[in-house]
Amino acid sequence: MLSFSQLKTEDMRLVILRSIDDDGDSLNESMLQDVLGYFGHAVSRDRVRTEMRWLEEQGLVRINEVAGILVANLTGRGADVACGRSHVDGVKRPRPKG
Repeated sequence: MLSFSQLKTEDMRLVILRSIDDDGDSLNESMLQDVLGYFGHAVSRDRVRTEMRWLEEQGLVRINEVAGILVANLTGRGADVACGRSHVDGVKRPRPKG
């Protein structure tokens, strides 16, 4: 059974992926921090960057740095995880739509 901390982390990662997917292309760390706060995850910018880098390591996003700001672009694999077509350990599974 996952700890509460692990559940929060997995949910944050899913929120990041789904937010980028909903936006259609990419989101920067500032926007992701705001979106996470909107969904109940009031976290530091450092934590957002840590989760972005973790998602990059899993091949779910590509990260570019623009003027010192991280920008995440969703990969095809990331889009599949965001909508539930595939699963990666460490990312919450989305609920089925319906």
